[in-house]
Amino acid sequence: MNTRILLIYIALLTLAACSQNNNDQKLIVTGSSTVAPLITEIAKRFEISNPGVRIDVQTGGSSRGITDVRKNLADIGMVSRALKPNEHDLTAHAVALDGISLIVHKENPIQELSRKQLIDIYTGKLNNWKSVGGDENEIVVINKADGRSTLEVFLSYLELKNSAVKADIVIGDNQQGLITVANNQQAISYVSIGAAAYEAENGANIRLLPIEGIEPSLVNIKNKTFPITRTLNMVTTGDLSILSKQFIQFAQSSEAHDLIKQQFLISIDAS
Repeated sequence: MNTRILLIYIALLTLAACSQNNNDQKLIVTGSSTVAPLITEIAKRFEISNPGVRIDVQTGGSSRGITDVRKNLADIGMVSRALKPNEHDLTAHAVALDGISLIVHKENPIQELSRKQLIDIYTGKLNNWKSVGGDENEIVVINKADGRSTLEVFLSYLELKNSAVKADIVIGDNQQGLITVANNQQAISYVSIGAAAYEAENGANIRLLPIEGIEPSLVNIKNKTFPITRTLNMVTTGDLSILSKQFIQFAQSSEAHDLIKQQFLISIDAS
C-alpha cells in the first residue's frame, strides 16, 4: 500500500469514527407529555455537564414513546404509567411520582367530587353542575385522546371503558386541558397534578379538586393516600448505549431532585 492510499485510508477511518462519535452524542427521547417537561429540564442540565451532547425531547403520548423505542426510532421512551404485562420486552426506569387531578375553573364553586359523581359525569348521567352542588350550568366534559396514559390511569380508577365516556371535548396533552378549563367556567378535565399545581401556582384560572375528600397534593402522593397516583418512567429495550445509561442514571440521581421538585413532582427515593 503506497503512502497516498494509506493516508486516504486513515482519513476515511477517522471520518467514520467521528461520524459514529457524533451519533453516540445524541439521544432521541419521545413519548408522554406529562413526563416531557421534566425530562427537558433534566436534559438541559445534562447537556451543560456533558459538552457536545444533544438530547432531543419530543412529545406525542406514552404510546408513541413505547412504539418509537420498539421500532428503534427513539433511544428512550417516556411513559406516565406502569408497564403492562404485554410490554415485558421493555425496561422501565422510574424517575418520579405523580398523580392525576380533576381541574375546574377557578370561579366554579364546586368543592369536591366523589368517585360515583365522577362516573356519572363522565358517562353523561349527570350533566348539570347544580346536581353536584354547583351553579345551574351544563357540565362541559373534557376527555383525553387514545394513546394517553393519563386517560388509561383515570379510566382504570373509574373502572370505565373509553367507549362509555360522553365527552364534549377531546384533548391531547396536559396543556390543552389546562388552557381549555382556564377559559371555560363550566368545564371539567383531569391532568397531571404536577402540571396543574405548576399552572395554578403561576396564576392560571384553574382549581384542583379533591376526590373523596382527599386533596390532590404532593404530600398525599408521597404518603400514598391520594387515590389516583402513578409512576413516571423512561423506558428502553435491548442493550443500552453508554450515553443512554448515563442519562438515565443522571435523571434518577440527586442531581435532578431540585428539577423534579420544581415540576411539582415527587422524587422516587423521597417517596
